[in-house]
Amino acid sequence: MQELSSRRRFLRKAGFAGGGALLGSVGLNQISPRIWREPLVFEPNSSYWARSQPPQNPPLTDNIAADVAVLGGGFTGLSAAYYIRSISPHKRVVVLEAKGCGNGASGRNGAMVLTMTAERYMHFSSAPVIDKKIYGLTAENIRELSRLSDATGIDCELETNGALQVLVTSEDVRVAKAYVQEARSLGMPVEFWDKQRLVSAIGTEVYEAGFFDPNGGHIHPMKLVHVFRAAAENAGAEIYENTTVASIEEGREHFLHTTDRYTIKAKSLVLATNAFTSRLGFLRNSFVPVHEYVAVTQPFSEQQLAEIGWRKRIPFNDSRTEVFYLGLTQDNRIHIGGGSPSYFFNGGVGDASDAASHFAQLQRELVRIYPRLAGVKFEIGWDGVVDWSLDASPSVGFTGRHRNIFYGLGYSGHGVNLTSVFGRIIADLEAGREEPWRQYPFLNAGLEYVPNEPFRWLGAQSGLAWYRLTES
Repeated sequence: MQELSSRRRFLRKAGFAGGGALLGSVGLNQISPRIWREPLVFEPNSSYWARSQPPQNPPLTDNIAADVAVLGGGFTGLSAAYYIRSISPHKRVVVLEAKGCGNGASGRNGAMVLTMTAERYMHFSSAPVIDKKIYGLTAENIRELSRLSDATGIDCELETNGALQVLVTSEDVRVAKAYVQEARSLGMPVEFWDKQRLVSAIGTEVYEAGFFDPNGGHIHPMKLVHVFRAAAENAGAEIYENTTVASIEEGREHFLHTTDRYTIKAKSLVLATNAFTSRLGFLRNSFVPVHEYVAVTQPFSEQQLAEIGWRKRIPFNDSRTEVFYLGLTQDNRIHIGGGSPSYFFNGGVGDASDAASHFAQLQRELVRIYPRLAGVKFEIGWDGVVDWSLDASPSVGFTGRHRNIFYGLGYSGHGVNLTSVFGRIIADLEAGREEPWRQYPFLNAGLEYVPNEPFRWLGAQSGLAWYRLTES
């Protein structure tokens, strides 16, 4: 659920990219979605952040007609609703959330706010000028989050002290130095930190050096959900919670049918359902729903933080493939996430013993980083599902015969910031204002093919096993 640049080729070695295309002609791959239907089940959010979930609105209790129906009450959906109403205040915009706003990845993640897209984080493409524009776009969006928080009067605890990627190997150091040199020549204000400077900031000596982005930061994810919900409602959007859409009839006008047998007629549809998008039959072969795990400690005093050496309130993630990421809440709890992710057959969920093994791994890593924390227990741990594309590249755009289905997908861990960038883009696309975004590679980007079950499960398990072996 966190912004994990080093997983940009997370599953490709599993043979998804090449093998998946070949499997497209295999009969089982074609009929698989009819054999194994993904469950329309949404686990309740039990994270630390969920304690700040805003009070829920009533569910839909009637048939309605709208100009725009938004599926999903997370960052993408709420920001899209806000920006659509801001552009087109005459349009009726309704948000339909299956549980409560922020129930999914928006309210479960690792709270780092990063610039760039995942596949371009610390990595230049063949078009560095475009990379710089993406950096500027995403850095400016973080400032927009601050402005929106002020406008709604809801403190989302955004701290813009920067963000670190801590470097594990000498090769990581070499790559980071080269990246920083080129980035600074383009005017990007990133920095390379040697080990001494890194230790003085976060205390631990287990890393070789660090890559510092002064435009990154840390946030309370559920309070940001609250900001966008308030902004959307203030702009005139209607939000219905505990309203599950079970099926959709596409057309010039869409008909959405809920599990309570109400119907929503809408001219435009926004799919803001993240890793759950395929459960409604859309974009099934564009991403892999991967479970990641996060845990949080009890609060520490300022003196205790000083004793372990975390002197600057800067969140950080490491440069491994199975990456770990850490941050500090405003009341000085340490949260840590990442490590070995999980993929469960056909979008399923794991059991308590599976989760316990992941939390034990997080505990070991926390003590490895900060030995003084030996014996410290987690107050709470949770998991959530993130929508990984095979090369960690995202896509935002429209689909459907009538070009009236809009989506944002493939955040691959960079979603805390990128979701509301895509919310803005979706609003412009829905209003017919595509031109300003054509220069960006993520507009209507075709994501690499992911096969159906059982090939998806086999590929995911192979990829995860390969990385565990190489990083053991």
